[in-house]
Amino acid sequence: MPRTEIDVTILSSGHDVADARLHRHCAALRRAGLRVEVIAKGRADDAPADTEFRPTRPRGMTGRGMQALLLPGKARGRVIVTLDPDLIPAARLHRTLSHGRRLAVDMHEDYVALLDDRAWAKGPRGTVARVWAKTAVSLSRRADLTVVADQHVPPGEAARRLVVRNLPDLSLLPERGGEPDKQPRALYVGDVRESRGLFTMLQALELAPDWELDVVGPVAPKDREPLAVWTTESPAAKRVRLHGRMPPEAAWRLARGAWVGMSLLHSTPAFESAIPSKIYEYLACGLPVLSSPIKRAAELVEKAGAGAVVADAEEAAAALRAWSGPAREEFELLRQAAVDWADTDLGATNPHDLLAAAVADLVIQTRRGRAPLALPAGTR
Repeated sequence: MPRTEIDVTILSSGHDVADARLHRHCAALRRAGLRVEVIAKGRADDAPADTEFRPTRPRGMTGRGMQALLLPGKARGRVIVTLDPDLIPAARLHRTLSHGRRLAVDMHEDYVALLDDRAWAKGPRGTVARVWAKTAVSLSRRADLTVVADQHVPPGEAARRLVVRNLPDLSLLPERGGEPDKQPRALYVGDVRESRGLFTMLQALELAPDWELDVVGPVAPKDREPLAVWTTESPAAKRVRLHGRMPPEAAWRLARGAWVGMSLLHSTPAFESAIPSKIYEYLACGLPVLSSPIKRAAELVEKAGAGAVVADAEEAAAALRAWSGPAREEFELLRQAAVDWADTDLGATNPHDLLAAAVADLVIQTRRGRAPLALPAGTR
């Protein structure tokens, strides 16, 4: 692809190219007819379809900081879309120096609150990280487009703010409503770490001997050793398959024939105020959801009537045993409720297409030098 033909560069210092939101962004941008390059870590085989992928080398925290300063200068797109807050200062500077390039920042998480979920973010290191996160939020307000994943995600105000919720891109998911496998099987897709319910799920599997579990996602470094001990010592280990990181389409193929989607996240400030995207995706695949009682996630599962809210591994295991045994008829009703909710509530509008339209407008601005179009009502 000629160097002058790139419309949009999606830039990440921390996300792998297999990241689901990155894939949803790229799919929407390609549907809008834009030419996209992705600069991120990871394998070319995991890159979104019909994009140009330029890999970066994984680095430690210090190396990542230096990389964040340099990466915006390598972007070839008329519009840069940043996925990580540490990229924003250099991207802002690069926009100023490039005379005409536009900047969109994706603040898809409450980064300050999320630091409470990171074991490394303590002491002086945590203080620096919080100052940096708050600085990134402040700088994001003056981007040409500031994208947030929900109304509560900062910044609450920006020059041009667009809410792009983490709803599924159905083109990346299997058709819902297929029959479950004969062998009861649960599915988890996402970051694999203790605070995301890793060991809660594993304990539940130990207590539900008829069930199997597929786990898709990268294991957090601090949890790798205890996970290795569990897989060596637990008799349930042979019923758990750890797939590692997979691109979205490959990951969600495992939803075919699965019985249940699991989302047993711990209670943290960031998790309590958000709805994990995996819950939407489970429901979109027609899977009932087993959720921990974090506020908004539990409310969604209960409102949909498509799953159960459980407080711990024992309650999770009890629900699994019931659904594959004496409460099988109830389970079938939950499956139908998941399908009904997805048919009714997901709607025809893909929020990522709204993002693509806004980015396409920025591309046009770089060619014509005009002011941005107004955002659709309800997206700010």
